[in-house]
Amino acid sequence: MKARVNWVENVMFVAESDSGHAIVIDGAAAGGGRNMGMRPMELMALSVGSCSSYDVVTILKKAKQRVTACEAEVTAERVEGTPATFESIHLHFKVTGIDLSEKHVRRAIELSADKYCSASIMMKNAGVKVTHDFEVHEAEK
Repeated sequence: MKARVNWVENVMFVAESDSGHAIVIDGAAAGGGRNMGMRPMELMALSVGSCSSYDVVTILKKAKQRVTACEAEVTAERVEGTPATFESIHLHFKVTGIDLSEKHVRRAIELSADKYCSASIMMKNAGVKVTHDFEVHEAEK
């Protein structure tokens, strides 16, 4: 994987991936930013949530579960001081579908956390406490 990060002004950058997508990254106004994009650490926390969500949905579909929605609420806590790395990241999944098996949802989340989610596993290997929980909702028929 290759990507580029180009400085725009002050603390604003545009990051572009080789897949052709771009995102604006901008610091807080207090640091000279204009609040035009996400902060780098927000992107890292969202990477964990999106990577794990991808796994959960894919695993549930392979298990023939009729998932209709999956939302991951990401709560990240940072340590005091510099560098302000993550201390913990918690993912709360809200999985909706038709006749979903709670057992399958639990297993999909466990497989993501322990085997498939590169972002989550990388954080854990760096000493970040990564936790998960979930709720299952029945979709309207």
